[in-house]
Amino acid sequence: MSKIAFVFPGQGTQYAGMGKKLYDEVNDDNKKLIDEIFKNNEDIKRVIFEGTDEELKNTKYAQPAIALFSVVLTKLLKEKGINADFVAGHSLGEYSSLYAAGVLNEIDTLKLISKRGEIMSSANIDGGMAAILGLSAEDVEKICGEIDGIVEAVNYNEPKQTVIAGEKEVIEKNLELFKEKGARRALPLAVSGPFHSSLMKPVAEILKKEFENYTWNNPATPIIANTTANVLNSADEIQNELYSQTFGPVKWVDTINKLAENGVTKIYEIGPGKVLAGLIKKINKEIEVINIENVENLSDLID
Repeated sequence: MSKIAFVFPGQGTQYAGMGKKLYDEVNDDNKKLIDEIFKNNEDIKRVIFEGTDEELKNTKYAQPAIALFSVVLTKLLKEKGINADFVAGHSLGEYSSLYAAGVLNEIDTLKLISKRGEIMSSANIDGGMAAILGLSAEDVEKICGEIDGIVEAVNYNEPKQTVIAGEKEVIEKNLELFKEKGARRALPLAVSGPFHSSLMKPVAEILKKEFENYTWNNPATPIIANTTANVLNSADEIQNELYSQTFGPVKWVDTINKLAENGVTKIYEIGPGKVLAGLIKKINKEIEVINIENVENLSDLID
């Protein structure tokens, strides 16, 4: 039997007015749910509904904005009778997968993600990230090992695209080195920190304390972990993974390969944008990817 997976995008897919667009498209019950999610956080709701693109770039607002789409659209997809055999998310998306897997409810999922965005936004950890295109992950790791200072391979997005993170000046100084070693492009990313690098360990410790404020269920649907591509089957394993991925890698290539090994032939990318669909096609052309980025996409599906 072929299997289905739900996957959820990470930061960078946000856009101005996205909250209001979703709110206007859903029915009254889901409008009430969105109101309930943000009833104690009107500032975040205002920016997600009315903020500029510049405001939404702030991690504090971007993360709950993207997750709101992922969570509400997942709820609507399940109401149509479409359920997943596995779930996974890219970075922030791993938190959205908690709702899809039944680990946290809608309100707690968004509350935790809002808190994560707030913690990351206020951490002020100096550092940067860059995308290296055209080299294998092994070559990128090798070059990182030759550089003095902290530079690490952190996002294994597709076979010839790996993101590095670390000390900003060290990355900027060595982008040409990656090109000299054969990279087609080496592009600095417009991010506010060295996400998924060892520099983020202090943030992980704060998040670990935050986890204590929630009631965690064992997943009803297995989650594929970012840092290992292993299957997570318990609440304890999930919390350890969320802690580790703060300063550990996103092994997206291994994640998609693991889903394929487990019989997944169809993936729903749930949330704004089509970033993951593009990556998945570079990893495994045989998997069918269906984008659910708005309510209209849901109406196109067969019940």
